[in-house]
Amino acid sequence: MNVLIYNEFRHELDPNCRASVIYPNGMHAAIAEFLEKEEDISVSTVTLDTIEEITREKLRATDVIIWWGHCHHDDVPDDIAGMVYEEVLNGMGAVFLHSAHKSKPFMKLMGTSCSLIWRESDDLERIWVSAPYHPVARGVDRYFELPGEETYGEPFGIPTPEETVFIGWFTGGEVFRSGCSWQRGNGRVFYFQPGHETYPTYYDPNVQTVIKNAVRWAAPTYRVTDCMGCPNPPKAHEWK
Repeated sequence: MNVLIYNEFRHELDPNCRASVIYPNGMHAAIAEFLEKEEDISVSTVTLDTIEEITREKLRATDVIIWWGHCHHDDVPDDIAGMVYEEVLNGMGAVFLHSAHKSKPFMKLMGTSCSLIWRESDDLERIWVSAPYHPVARGVDRYFELPGEETYGEPFGIPTPEETVFIGWFTGGEVFRSGCSWQRGNGRVFYFQPGHETYPTYYDPNVQTVIKNAVRWAAPTYRVTDCMGCPNPPKAHEWK
Protein backbone atom coordinates (compact mmCIF):
# COMPACT_ATOMS: atom_id res chain seq x y z
CA MET A 1 0.00 0.00 0.00
CA ASN A 2 1.06 3.61 -0.54
CA VAL A 3 1.47 5.68 2.63
CA LEU A 4 2.03 9.45 2.60
CA ILE A 5 3.44 11.08 5.73
CA TYR A 6 2.92 14.80 6.31
CA ASN A 7 4.96 16.52 9.02
CA GLU A 8 5.42 20.25 9.60
CA PHE A 9 9.16 19.70 10.12
CA ARG A 10 9.61 22.90 12.10
CA HIS A 11 10.55 21.85 15.64
CA GLU A 12 13.31 19.59 14.34
CA LEU A 13 14.94 22.53 12.57
CA ASP A 14 15.04 24.64 15.73
CA PRO A 15 18.43 24.14 17.46
CA ASN A 16 16.85 25.23 20.74
CA CYS A 17 14.28 22.42 20.62
CA ARG A 18 15.03 18.89 21.84
CA ALA A 19 13.39 17.60 18.67
CA SER A 20 16.46 18.69 16.68
CA VAL A 21 18.50 16.12 18.61
CA ILE A 22 15.90 13.39 18.99
CA TYR A 23 14.72 13.56 15.36
CA PRO A 24 17.58 15.16 13.40
CA ASN A 25 16.00 14.14 10.09
CA GLY A 26 12.45 14.91 11.18
CA MET A 27 9.68 12.91 12.79
CA HIS A 28 8.43 11.99 9.33
CA ALA A 29 11.78 10.31 8.63
CA ALA A 30 11.63 8.38 11.92
CA ILE A 31 8.13 7.12 11.11
CA ALA A 32 9.03 6.34 7.52
CA GLU A 33 12.06 4.34 8.65
CA PHE A 34 10.05 1.70 10.50
CA LEU A 35 7.18 1.65 8.01
CA GLU A 36 9.56 1.09 5.09
CA LYS A 37 10.72 -2.15 6.72
CA GLU A 38 7.27 -3.60 6.02
CA GLU A 39 7.16 -5.47 2.72
CA ASP A 40 3.61 -4.35 1.93
CA ILE A 41 4.13 -0.62 2.57
CA SER A 42 5.64 2.02 0.28
CA VAL A 43 6.28 5.41 1.92
CA SER A 44 6.62 8.98 0.69
CA THR A 45 6.90 12.13 2.81
CA VAL A 46 5.86 15.76 2.57
CA THR A 47 6.66 18.68 4.86
CA LEU A 48 5.20 22.14 5.18
CA ASP A 49 7.93 23.42 2.85
CA THR A 50 6.88 20.95 0.15
CA ILE A 51 3.17 20.78 0.90
CA GLU A 52 2.31 21.78 -2.65
CA GLU A 53 3.23 18.19 -3.54
CA ILE A 54 -0.08 17.15 -2.00
CA THR A 55 -2.19 17.20 -5.14
CA ARG A 56 -5.44 15.48 -6.02
CA GLU A 57 -3.50 13.01 -8.14
CA LYS A 58 -1.09 12.31 -5.27
CA LEU A 59 -3.92 11.72 -2.81
CA ARG A 60 -5.77 9.42 -5.17
CA ALA A 61 -2.62 7.31 -5.39
CA THR A 62 -2.35 7.28 -1.57
CA ASP A 63 -3.98 4.52 0.46
CA VAL A 64 -3.32 6.08 3.88
CA ILE A 65 -2.10 9.52 4.90
CA ILE A 66 -0.36 10.05 8.26
CA TRP A 67 -0.57 13.63 9.56
CA TRP A 68 1.57 15.34 12.21
CA GLY A 69 1.08 19.04 12.86
CA HIS A 70 1.46 21.37 15.82
CA CYS A 71 2.17 25.10 15.69
CA HIS A 72 1.59 25.69 11.98
CA HIS A 73 -1.89 24.33 11.33
CA ASP A 74 -2.96 27.68 9.92
CA ASP A 75 -0.15 27.58 7.36
CA VAL A 76 -1.69 24.56 5.66
CA PRO A 77 -3.62 25.88 2.63
CA ASP A 78 -7.37 25.45 2.90
CA ASP A 79 -7.59 23.84 -0.53
CA ILE A 80 -5.09 21.13 0.45
CA ALA A 81 -6.90 20.46 3.72
CA GLY A 82 -10.12 20.27 1.75
CA MET A 83 -8.66 17.76 -0.69
CA VAL A 84 -7.50 15.53 2.17
CA TYR A 85 -10.99 15.71 3.69
CA GLU A 86 -12.66 14.85 0.39
CA GLU A 87 -10.36 11.94 -0.36
CA VAL A 88 -11.02 10.45 3.07
CA LEU A 89 -14.73 10.59 2.28
CA ASN A 90 -13.91 8.88 -1.00
CA GLY A 91 -12.09 6.05 0.80
CA MET A 92 -8.51 7.09 1.62
CA GLY A 93 -7.46 6.17 5.16
CA ALA A 94 -6.11 8.81 7.57
CA VAL A 95 -4.04 8.49 10.76
CA PHE A 96 -3.67 11.67 12.81
CA LEU A 97 -0.89 11.80 15.39
CA HIS A 98 -0.58 13.78 18.61
CA SER A 99 -1.28 17.50 18.11
CA ALA A 100 -2.79 16.87 14.69
CA HIS A 101 -6.06 16.86 16.62
CA LYS A 102 -6.12 20.58 15.79
CA SER A 103 -5.15 20.17 12.14
CA LYS A 104 -7.52 21.45 9.49
CA PRO A 105 -8.30 18.05 7.94
CA PHE A 106 -9.00 16.38 11.30
CA MET A 107 -11.23 19.18 12.57
CA LYS A 108 -13.15 19.18 9.30
CA LEU A 109 -13.64 15.42 9.50
CA MET A 110 -14.76 15.63 13.12
CA GLY A 111 -16.92 18.75 12.81
CA THR A 112 -16.16 19.77 16.41
CA SER A 113 -13.67 21.91 18.36
CA CYS A 114 -11.29 18.97 19.03
CA SER A 115 -10.03 20.91 22.08
CA LEU A 116 -8.45 19.23 25.11
CA ILE A 117 -6.56 19.83 28.35
CA TRP A 118 -2.76 19.70 28.15
CA ARG A 119 0.43 20.43 30.03
CA GLU A 120 4.14 19.66 29.68
CA SER A 121 5.52 18.10 32.85
CA ASP A 122 7.44 14.95 31.84
CA ASP A 123 4.66 12.68 33.13
CA LEU A 124 4.87 8.97 32.59
CA GLU A 125 1.99 7.78 30.42
CA ARG A 126 0.46 4.33 30.76
CA ILE A 127 -1.56 3.45 27.67
CA TRP A 128 -4.23 0.87 28.36
CA VAL A 129 -5.76 -1.29 25.64
CA SER A 130 -9.51 -0.80 26.05
CA ALA A 131 -10.54 -2.71 22.90
CA PRO A 132 -8.18 -5.71 22.65
CA TYR A 133 -10.27 -7.16 19.81
CA HIS A 134 -9.61 -4.17 17.55
CA PRO A 135 -7.07 -4.68 14.72
CA VAL A 136 -5.09 -1.59 15.79
CA ALA A 137 -4.41 -3.24 19.16
CA ARG A 138 -3.00 -6.41 17.62
CA GLY A 139 0.32 -7.39 19.20
CA VAL A 140 0.02 -4.87 22.05
CA ASP A 141 -0.06 -6.15 25.64
CA ARG A 142 -2.67 -5.14 28.21
CA TYR A 143 -0.85 -1.81 28.53
CA PHE A 144 2.47 -0.20 27.77
CA GLU A 145 4.27 2.77 29.27
CA LEU A 146 6.08 5.78 27.92
CA PRO A 147 8.49 7.24 30.51
CA GLY A 148 7.80 10.79 29.35
CA GLU A 149 5.07 12.40 27.28
CA GLU A 150 3.16 15.64 27.04
CA THR A 151 0.04 15.26 29.17
CA TYR A 152 -3.30 15.36 27.39
CA GLY A 153 -6.53 15.24 29.40
CA GLU A 154 -10.27 15.11 29.11
CA PRO A 155 -12.56 16.63 28.13
CA PHE A 156 -11.57 15.96 24.52
CA GLY A 157 -13.91 17.79 22.16
CA ILE A 158 -14.42 15.06 19.56
CA PRO A 159 -17.52 13.18 18.40
CA THR A 160 -18.00 9.95 20.32
CA PRO A 161 -15.55 7.50 18.70
CA GLU A 162 -16.91 4.39 17.08
CA GLU A 163 -14.18 2.58 19.01
CA THR A 164 -11.95 3.83 21.81
CA VAL A 165 -9.03 1.47 21.38
CA PHE A 166 -6.60 3.01 23.88
CA ILE A 167 -6.99 5.05 27.05
CA GLY A 168 -4.00 6.95 28.40
CA TRP A 169 -3.37 7.57 32.10
CA PHE A 170 -0.73 10.03 33.29
CA THR A 171 1.09 10.21 36.63
CA GLY A 172 -0.44 13.65 37.11
CA GLY A 173 -3.85 11.95 37.31
CA GLU A 174 -5.28 12.85 33.89
CA VAL A 175 -6.92 10.27 31.64
CA PHE A 176 -7.39 10.62 27.89
CA ARG A 177 -8.94 8.75 24.97
CA SER A 178 -5.57 8.11 23.36
CA GLY A 179 -6.61 5.95 20.42
CA CYS A 180 -9.91 6.51 18.64
CA SER A 181 -11.45 5.35 15.36
CA TRP A 182 -14.19 6.63 13.10
CA GLN A 183 -15.72 5.92 9.72
CA ARG A 184 -16.12 9.02 7.56
CA GLY A 185 -17.82 8.36 4.25
CA ASN A 186 -15.90 5.52 2.62
CA GLY A 187 -12.74 6.27 4.63
CA ARG A 188 -11.45 5.23 8.03
CA VAL A 189 -9.87 7.68 10.48
CA PHE A 190 -7.66 6.87 13.46
CA TYR A 191 -6.33 9.31 16.04
CA PHE A 192 -3.35 8.34 18.22
CA GLN A 193 -2.23 10.72 20.96
CA PRO A 194 1.44 9.95 21.84
CA GLY A 195 4.15 11.75 19.87
CA HIS A 196 5.19 15.06 21.38
CA GLU A 197 8.25 16.38 19.55
CA THR A 198 10.51 16.56 22.63
CA TYR A 199 10.25 12.84 23.45
CA PRO A 200 11.59 9.82 21.51
CA THR A 201 8.09 8.38 21.28
CA TYR A 202 8.31 7.25 17.66
CA TYR A 203 11.26 5.00 18.50
CA ASP A 204 9.16 3.03 20.98
CA PRO A 205 8.35 -0.47 19.66
CA ASN A 206 4.76 -0.39 20.96
CA VAL A 207 4.07 2.96 19.35
CA GLN A 208 5.50 1.66 16.10
CA THR A 209 3.26 -1.41 16.30
CA VAL A 210 0.18 0.75 16.82
CA ILE A 211 1.01 3.00 13.85
CA LYS A 212 1.67 0.02 11.58
CA ASN A 213 -1.60 -1.56 12.68
CA ALA A 214 -3.46 1.72 12.19
CA VAL A 215 -2.14 2.07 8.66
CA ARG A 216 -3.26 -1.44 7.74
CA TRP A 217 -6.65 -0.96 9.41
CA ALA A 218 -7.27 2.37 7.67
CA ALA A 219 -6.28 1.13 4.20
CA PRO A 220 -9.28 1.37 1.87
CA THR A 221 -11.43 -1.58 0.88
CA TYR A 222 -13.73 0.56 -1.24
CA ARG A 223 -12.83 3.78 -2.96
CA VAL A 224 -14.73 5.95 -5.41
CA THR A 225 -15.03 9.61 -6.29
CA ASP A 226 -18.09 10.97 -4.48
CA CYS A 227 -20.38 12.12 -7.28
CA MET A 228 -23.60 12.56 -5.37
CA GLY A 229 -25.71 14.83 -7.54
CA CYS A 230 -23.29 14.72 -10.48
CA PRO A 231 -25.03 14.50 -13.87
CA ASN A 232 -22.57 11.80 -15.03
CA PRO A 233 -21.61 9.61 -12.06
CA PRO A 234 -18.90 6.99 -12.58
CA LYS A 235 -20.12 3.72 -14.05
CA ALA A 236 -17.84 1.53 -11.98
CA HIS A 237 -16.47 1.64 -8.45
CA GLU A 238 -13.00 0.64 -7.43
CA TRP A 239 -12.70 -2.13 -4.87
CA LYS A 240 -9.33 -2.33 -3.18
